[in-house]
Amino acid sequence: MRIRHFAYISLMALALSGCNDALETAQVDLSKVKNKVEQPLPSHILAQMSAKGMDRNSPIMIRIFKEEGAMEIWKAKTDNRFDKIADYKICAWSGRLGPKVKTGDRQAPEGFYDLTRANLNPNSKYYLAINTGFPNRYDAANGRSGSDLMIHGACSSSGCYSMTDQQVLEIYAFARDAFKGGQATVQLQAFPFRMTAENMVKHRLDGNYDFWKMLKVGYDNFEVTKRPPEVNVCEKKYVFNQQATDGSAFNAAGKCPAMSTPPALTAALASYGKTYDADYAKAMSKFDGMAWYDPTEAERKAVVAKTRKGRELAYAPTGTSLEAGRMVKVAELEDLMAKRTAQGLAAKAAPGATPVAPAQPPAVAVAAATPAVVPVPMQNPLAFAAPEPQETAEAVAKKPFWKFWARN
Repeated sequence: MRIRHFAYISLMALALSGCNDALETAQVDLSKVKNKVEQPLPSHILAQMSAKGMDRNSPIMIRIFKEEGAMEIWKAKTDNRFDKIADYKICAWSGRLGPKVKTGDRQAPEGFYDLTRANLNPNSKYYLAINTGFPNRYDAANGRSGSDLMIHGACSSSGCYSMTDQQVLEIYAFARDAFKGGQATVQLQAFPFRMTAENMVKHRLDGNYDFWKMLKVGYDNFEVTKRPPEVNVCEKKYVFNQQATDGSAFNAAGKCPAMSTPPALTAALASYGKTYDADYAKAMSKFDGMAWYDPTEAERKAVVAKTRKGRELAYAPTGTSLEAGRMVKVAELEDLMAKRTAQGLAAKAAPGATPVAPAQPPAVAVAAATPAVVPVPMQNPLAFAAPEPQETAEAVAKKPFWKFWARN
């Protein structure tokens, strides 16, 4: 009995220590890995795939949630629906909640990105890497800049999503196997947080709220269908699962064509929306006069400072926003943000100062509970065809999302 009790305590201590151990499924001894590019997925994951009705080389999708520092791998089952097969605790991401806007702002991307086989970097100095594809068509249409933003190992980030080497070895293997199976593009969905009604209310005063409402449309589409949405861009906005009724091409900066939504999907989203609206009203009552304070990168690092002891200097984990942030009164939030803005301006004005990303101002008014129309990015990972050139008039020779939806 004592031995069992001691073992339980030891396991709990292990789960609560370190940067990634709580969700670390990758326990490979890297010193024994002979070929990291072809390292197979561990047997326990292959067993889970079999139990869930997944083929080893079936399509995948990647989801990121900054606030809780989580990365998820979703994989297609034999019924063409996706199910979660693995999740990881992100070791480090820089900046704060909100999209990347320009080179040097230290922000990690938010949005919908298509990853091709060319995005895999087997020779990264950060063990292994997958380029996020930033900037995509939406980013480019909105004048956003930046390059070489990766998912990589080494647990050190400056605009990237950094994992442990063991984790990125596994994530790389998921993508590699999917590409070998014929998947043309893997969809990466990067969100600031899980877009529940409660989270939307908590963040309703953030200056990025309108952008997040747009992303939420794509989030909702996946929650309803459990398939990566078809993503396009027009009028500098993302649009999801929309069919151009006149056969026109989507132009990122141009006017949106006449569009329609598959009837079955419209009905499913309406039902989902009713539940969301009710939950939003409850959350508004629960958090009346309160809003979320989004911590700075320095504040997130402070909560995990102890984990750096005894590690190499390059090891730079960041805690989650949930650990370092908090709910505050609206007046207090406005005061905190005003101070942060003043500090940022002072730092930028100092001689030889490093550019500081501008603070995100609170929104002047709370936006509507239900997201407005439309969002952005790329091809459906279910399409096993060569990627379509951006902004061409030629139709893509692949089954669109709505045909899969209608069939199933």
